[in-house]
Amino acid sequence: MTTVLIADDQPMQRLGFRMLLESQDDMTVVDEAGSGTEAVRLADRHHPDVVLMDIRMPGLDGIEATRRIAATGSRTRILIVTTFDLDEYAYDGLRAGASGFLVKDAQPEELLTGIRSVASGDAVVSPKLTHRLLTTYLRPVPAPATPAPLPSPKDDPRLAALTDREREILTVVGQGWTNTEIATRFHLAESTVKTHITRILAKTSSRDRIQAVILAYDTGLVTPAA
Repeated sequence: MTTVLIADDQPMQRLGFRMLLESQDDMTVVDEAGSGTEAVRLADRHHPDVVLMDIRMPGLDGIEATRRIAATGSRTRILIVTTFDLDEYAYDGLRAGASGFLVKDAQPEELLTGIRSVASGDAVVSPKLTHRLLTTYLRPVPAPATPAPLPSPKDDPRLAALTDREREILTVVGQGWTNTEIATRFHLAESTVKTHITRILAKTSSRDRIQAVILAYDTGLVTPAA
């Protein structure tokens, strides 16, 4: 049974989500929050599998609430569901620790699939959108006239535990490749790719695939478009 906390300042929106979720045999709503502050408090009380998090709420917004919940290190995953289909909201939410981003006009089945995916440790942002977000917002700082040599990604301690194959796979994950594309490229079974990605997440302390993509950019394995 997947437990869900609904965080949205609109009572009718919360009711709609609750009715949809409780129509499913494998989901239950543990509580509702009308603000970011309440979402943080209730997440700490219930430790739900998933928080459906709105962005624009009174007081503490959904981005900061996401950051605070993620910072606790709990197993709770956050799926941002917002009216605003804007890249900066998606990026800020993912940076804060969310595992996915959907808009409220998504089809019910898409939302349900998203909740199940996030609860299982996957990410709910298409590889294409992930790549577009990161290449847009993770642009390199302009280099000085006489740049100092940049450290190699191999020198980054966050990658020290990875094997060469795991570094290769993390690189293409950062480029937005799907498991099927990785399997084809490296002549591997998809189950083997999933095993490699699970090990990469564990070794780099990444919460999910999205956080691994961000790590690939932060460490220089993948270079954003100029």
